[in-house]
Amino acid sequence: MQLTINGSQVEVADGTERMLLWLLRDELGMIGTRFGCGAGICGACTIHIDGVATRSCVTPLALAEGKEIRTIEGLADGDVLHPVQQAFIDLQVPQCGWCMSGQIMAAAAFVDATPNPSDDQIVEAMGSNYCRCGCYVRIKEAVKQAAQAG
Repeated sequence: MQLTINGSQVEVADGTERMLLWLLRDELGMIGTRFGCGAGICGACTIHIDGVATRSCVTPLALAEGKEIRTIEGLADGDVLHPVQQAFIDLQVPQCGWCMSGQIMAAAAFVDATPNPSDDQIVEAMGSNYCRCGCYVRIKEAVKQAAQAG
């Protein structure tokens, strides 16, 4: 099977029922996508499939075939960070950092699809990504900044 990951073609020999997270991390070395709960709940493993924020820990490879997969490693445009990445840096959002790639990927999909979101829309969109350190206020402010910059 052929997968398109961050604009590159990747040949996968077998195991179409394997979860996408393990291909990304273990075989391709894309360790920016994190393992958290393994049940699609926490959001640490969030990536984009055809621009939609998707939990890679519960997504079989077969469901990703023929679609555009983007990980945190492919979010920037060369040396130019995505507005969400820049906002997370500007506002010093991360504390421990474990959830941040998933937070950023969820926020980027949201910002790309929702121009000028309200605070309530941001809270709702980010509500299914958990942060053990409780950085929710800074996350909301970063998403708001990124939406305004976008």
